[in-house]
Amino acid sequence: MSGFNLSEWALRHRALVIFAMVVSVFAGLSAYFALGRAEDPSFTVKTMVIRVAWPGASAREMETQVTDEIERALQEAPNFDYVSSYSRPGEATLFVWLRDDTPPAEVPDSWYQVRKRVGDIRPLLPSGIVGPYFNDDFGDTFGSIYAFRSDGFDDSEMKRVLLSARQRLLRLPDVSKVELWGVQEQRFFVEFETARLAELGLAPQAILDSLARQNAVTPSGTIEAPTTRIRLNVTGAVDSVEAIAGTPIAVDGRQFRLGDVATVTRGFADPPVFSMRWNGERVTALAVSMVEGGDILALGENLAREMEAIQAALPAGIDIEKVSDQPYVVEHSVAEFELHFVLALGIVLGVSFLSLGWRAGMVVALSVPLVLAITFVIMDLGGLDLHRISLGALIIALGLLVDDAIIAVEMILVKLEEGWDRFRAASFAWTSTAFPMLTGTLITAAGFVPVGFARSGSGEYTNAIFWVVGISLVVSWIVAVLFTPYLGYKLLPAKAAGHGTHGYDGKLYRRLRSAVDWCVSRRKLTLGLTVGAFVASLAAFPFVPQQFFPSSSREEVLIDLELAEGSSYAATLAAARTLERLVRRDPRTEDVVSYVGGGGPRFYLALNPELPNLAFAQFIAKPKKAEDSVALARDLDAKLKAAMPDVRVRVSRLENGPPVGYPVQFRVMGPDPDTVRTYAAQVRDTMRTDPRMRDVNFQWFERTKALQLVVDQERARALGLTPQDVSQTLQTLLSGYTVTQVRDRSELIDVVARAAPDERAMAERINELSIRVPSGGSVPLDQVARIVPELEDGVVWRRNRDASLIVRGDVIDGVQGPDVSGALNEKLDAVRDRMPAGYRIEMGGAVEEAAKGSASIFKLFPVMLGLWLTLLMIQLQSFSRMTMVFLTAPLGLIGVVFALLLFQAPFGFVAQLGVIALAGMIMRNSVILVDQIDRDIADGAPAWTAIVEATVRRARPVVLTALAAILAMIPLTWSTFWGPMAIAIMGGLAVATVLTLFFVPALCALWFRVRREPAEPSTAAPPAAEPVPAT
Repeated sequence: MSGFNLSEWALRHRALVIFAMVVSVFAGLSAYFALGRAEDPSFTVKTMVIRVAWPGASAREMETQVTDEIERALQEAPNFDYVSSYSRPGEATLFVWLRDDTPPAEVPDSWYQVRKRVGDIRPLLPSGIVGPYFNDDFGDTFGSIYAFRSDGFDDSEMKRVLLSARQRLLRLPDVSKVELWGVQEQRFFVEFETARLAELGLAPQAILDSLARQNAVTPSGTIEAPTTRIRLNVTGAVDSVEAIAGTPIAVDGRQFRLGDVATVTRGFADPPVFSMRWNGERVTALAVSMVEGGDILALGENLAREMEAIQAALPAGIDIEKVSDQPYVVEHSVAEFELHFVLALGIVLGVSFLSLGWRAGMVVALSVPLVLAITFVIMDLGGLDLHRISLGALIIALGLLVDDAIIAVEMILVKLEEGWDRFRAASFAWTSTAFPMLTGTLITAAGFVPVGFARSGSGEYTNAIFWVVGISLVVSWIVAVLFTPYLGYKLLPAKAAGHGTHGYDGKLYRRLRSAVDWCVSRRKLTLGLTVGAFVASLAAFPFVPQQFFPSSSREEVLIDLELAEGSSYAATLAAARTLERLVRRDPRTEDVVSYVGGGGPRFYLALNPELPNLAFAQFIAKPKKAEDSVALARDLDAKLKAAMPDVRVRVSRLENGPPVGYPVQFRVMGPDPDTVRTYAAQVRDTMRTDPRMRDVNFQWFERTKALQLVVDQERARALGLTPQDVSQTLQTLLSGYTVTQVRDRSELIDVVARAAPDERAMAERINELSIRVPSGGSVPLDQVARIVPELEDGVVWRRNRDASLIVRGDVIDGVQGPDVSGALNEKLDAVRDRMPAGYRIEMGGAVEEAAKGSASIFKLFPVMLGLWLTLLMIQLQSFSRMTMVFLTAPLGLIGVVFALLLFQAPFGFVAQLGVIALAGMIMRNSVILVDQIDRDIADGAPAWTAIVEATVRRARPVVLTALAAILAMIPLTWSTFWGPMAIAIMGGLAVATVLTLFFVPALCALWFRVRREPAEPSTAAPPAAEPVPAT
């Protein structure tokens, strides 16, 4: 290549180059410390939760009259994917999922459209519903949680303490939200005995009406004075137990005080619906989330200082305990990856020094920090943080970014050995290798394009791989042609060792030359063996374990406790206490946090919190030593299941990537819930036949107890009663009725009227409850209604307006969910054949999420292939050469498959990304070799000699760059997340190196029908001198 020479320009402007290097290093150091730190990259949770209540409705009524109407409206929303919902008696919860390829920027507008469409059909919903309420912050992560232990303080006092602390925390930089957890809401209770009211001739409704009127907020008028307006206030609103008890009640000319006929107390929600516990003690808590793009480490320091100040100001008896500390986790996670990075850097530099000598190795060693420094600057400018993905990508890039520097140094050394002066030799790096290196660099970077632009949750989670690797590779080329020639000019000797002799006549080179010559001579055999190995790898691939994302390396152990649907909070709390004791008895357990009546806050991005459910409790056990977490989870699973056989217990670890839950899931769907149940039972039986499955269960199945009150319409009408009167009376007597609200400072406290405790507990004698009639007096309930025990659906799940029942389970240790799901899916075809039209079985779990992620990657394959072909054509300018190089891309699969099988590593989403990128790495080496062959032929070398000698000359940089990349992956193999990808790339790159040296020459010879010319000397010995390309 002639014309402008960037390397020569750098050598002629050395002061400017030195200045640029110094500025790059200092800017890089500054940028590195300015980069944000996080445990995981953020990704958009494309889920909205909608909740609606209809007091008194059954689960089936909620499903048909409320849930179905809302679902029908949601299906028209933009970017809609599906809606799943569950309906319980009196309430329904809907989860709206947007398509996985919805751009994050469009998500807020999609939620607006959801609200609008549900608002439009609000008049069509039954009267008496409460809501709907929308939550589009479902993905907020509350990484810092502080428990407040209290001795001698009730929840009202603790709420004031928490609100005060919350106000202080909200002033801190990077704090987004602070939520209160575990606080029992205050209530005023008005409790009465129905028998006493009947004796006095008082109707419960008269009490309710009197209290509501007494506490009503109504305008009292305004005096319009000549110069001002004066608003009038009328006193009398109740604000205490005494004020409520003193409320006058007038009936038939008689006056009563409310306290004379009812007991008025102040307390808390009864029965409770949720509580939080820490090491067996009930606590309240504050959960803190960070603003998007904030610095978690700086936030952690600010929180620590502020919480210390808050603790110092608290009264004796209140202590703060740190429950979840994401800044600590991030700090140690980043520190661990930084250690891996330093080890990988040491390995790369060691390879350089040992293989190139200390002078040439120093040139490469100095190039690496320059590349990293500039990369950090661009990352900082581009808003890329340091987290699990970007740090792993840096380690991957570390093994690749030295390639260009090694190639440039190798070329300088060759020219110095040939007797060129340092200036000319250093300048030749641009002339000979700049464009092939750039093409190879861009080809490698293009291999990461699918993950960089994949429109999916998985793609959003991992797209930093493309940006970090792509930036570092492009920067490495710039450094190789701009800074490396200058460093080589300054550090390499004027006359390299071997001057005047051929540099490729050593023993190893002679053996390599003979081997390459043998492969070229027996090209069909070489190609046949390679194709055979490739076919064998395809045949062996089904035996590689499949995976979506691995479990997280975090130490927390999650325990889910689930009682039968319809269980009370008291029953769940009793079971939770038992489980807590069992967990805390294990000497490896340090702390146990419990959430009874639902799940806790989302303290980890890839954790889907459980919504309120009285029959559910969740526990987070923290081991004393992080290395004990796997064994602790395994042992607790066996211990808890044996000790608590009547409840469902699931012990698991945190996940990486988009949350999945149970690894094996099958959805049985259809119009009728009862029919769905029937086929779901068959799916469960089939799943249990697989010995790799354990704890197969239903998402919902059992029915709950209910009492059907069949009202005698004629008798009721004769007494002046309606079914609504009966329902309202029973609701007031048994569950309580919110009459009004007391205004206490900024808080509104419900006033709940209900029957006395003895009457509320008389479920077996409910027929004796007195029902007030309009004409005066009362009658027992059994005089107007017949009570029929029945079983009803405690919960009904739906998906896109069809009943949906998920059959799910875990797998035994050493087995991957996708492998089991695939085998079971074939067995379930027998069940599918028996299902009527409209019913179906779908795979969910890890398989479904992996399919979404893979589909988003495969959609971009045409773009990636187009980029590859375009770059190859620009560099080679030959259809035949482009095709030949392109055909080498998939051959790395040989090494990938056998490496994964050898180490029994699973092939998951991240490993898949590595394999795709590996194809670019292989073509990079192939295109540089083919380009060198073309140059030698253009310089007059016979084709046979050019193929063999170009391969020999390229051997050292090919092996060195491959060795650097392979060995740099070693620290990543220790990572649960990156290990499979590292093993895949190491195996694939090792095989690709061999293919570059032996398969590609044979392919070239066969492709272009090269024959050894009769007069051509044997390539077993080197030519007398290497042709020097024109400059």
